[in-house]
Amino acid sequence: MPARSPWLVLAVVSSALFLIVIDMTVLYTALPTLTRDLGASATEKLWIVNAYSLVVAGLLPGAGALGDRYGHRRMFMIGLVIFGAASLAAGFAPSSALLIAARALLAVGAAAMMPATLSIIRHTFEDPDQRAFAIGIWAAVASGGAALGPVIGGALLEHFHWGAVFLVNLPVVLAALAMTAAFVPAGKGHGHHPFDPAGSLQILVGLVGVTLAIKEIARPDPSGWVLVLSAGVGLAALTLFFRRLRRQANPMIDLTLFRDPRFAGGVIGAVVSAAALLGVQLAITQRLQLVQGLSPLQAGLFVLPIPLASFVAGPVAGLMLGRLGAGRLLAATLGISGAGILIYAAGFGHRGVELLSFTLMGAGIGAAMTAASSAIMLNAPTDRAGMAASVEEVSYELGGALGIAMLGSLMAGIYSANLAAAGGWGPEATDSLDGALALAATLPAPQAGRLLDIANAAFDRATGVVALTAGLTLLGAAFWVGRIDRAGKAVQQGA
Repeated sequence: MPARSPWLVLAVVSSALFLIVIDMTVLYTALPTLTRDLGASATEKLWIVNAYSLVVAGLLPGAGALGDRYGHRRMFMIGLVIFGAASLAAGFAPSSALLIAARALLAVGAAAMMPATLSIIRHTFEDPDQRAFAIGIWAAVASGGAALGPVIGGALLEHFHWGAVFLVNLPVVLAALAMTAAFVPAGKGHGHHPFDPAGSLQILVGLVGVTLAIKEIARPDPSGWVLVLSAGVGLAALTLFFRRLRRQANPMIDLTLFRDPRFAGGVIGAVVSAAALLGVQLAITQRLQLVQGLSPLQAGLFVLPIPLASFVAGPVAGLMLGRLGAGRLLAATLGISGAGILIYAAGFGHRGVELLSFTLMGAGIGAAMTAASSAIMLNAPTDRAGMAASVEEVSYELGGALGIAMLGSLMAGIYSANLAAAGGWGPEATDSLDGALALAATLPAPQAGRLLDIANAAFDRATGVVALTAGLTLLGAAFWVGRIDRAGKAVQQGA
């Protein structure tokens, strides 16, 4: 094999991408065990999951600019080192606070690597058909890996402490470092591309503030001052960030890229598909364990059709891009994934219907991510590949963070409201189903049985509303992207 075969380069960057996306969802099946071991509250649980996506989204624009400026292989290798060190810290974290901090450091490494993975693919594959197929494989790894996270987490928890879900990253990081040094071309940086630390800080503070406000709204007893302060700080930081971009001659994110309807449609598709996948999968895996009593491995295996369908659909979508076009393919696949989630909401509790819905969901989202990635990367200038990649990956990470925050908060809010309406169970049970299960263990059998019936029914109602919301959002996004694609074609024909 040639020393720098493009397919070998694809394999190397895909292995790192697999680790990055796995860490977005690998804790889903570990959360109940982790919550018991660390005594994590419902809010801490959401931050353990969400800190990763939020910090990645905040740092990606700056990381993409650094890659364009100094070279993507260099950023990729720096990210691998940070990711490995953070995995070690997370694996032995003794408290919720330290685990959240370790997850944030993991996100720093992931942010350094993610734009580099797609930019390296863009520069390595010169043939357009091969590049489209390679992006399809990249998208399949991104969507399928995220969906496979609960399965891997469940398998590890059958035999090891929950820290193993992080420590398993270490051998892959070491192998990827060696392979990158040997086979990935260094590439050239573009010294004129800017890096804006202040802008990176502004978008990070903005995303964290807005997400904290969303979480506060869903609390059983929201604090008015926390809500106002977090929303105010977050919105102010985001406003300053966008004003900063408009004032700069060479901004970290070139907002003129969004004037291309195909690029804008790809961003919309990426945000919505990631939000739906991560938000719904969080609800489903928690329900399988906490309500239906499945083990982490059983819960992971039950949702296996999602990653399997996604792994198949991504490359197939890459092959179809030339005939259908990214916009049309994106609209169709968003519709398929939305239909799959609505089938889950309608067929709640019927195993065959649920498995069918998982297959449609995985296939639709896997293909949608391929179409969205292609629409973004192939409609940006070559020397802005890192910037385009960072926008694309911010879209996925921001979508994932919003999906977890908004759908997770919606689920928590509906659960809490239903349990509070039943009355008399106290804040521990009202806060989360984990709390209700812990309280039930201390009660006499008749009271415990009644509490569990009420809590399980409340959680089922919350999961159903989350699925319905996500499904309708995907169908709305499919319609919107279809209109954007038609408008873009009309502009091209009129030019």
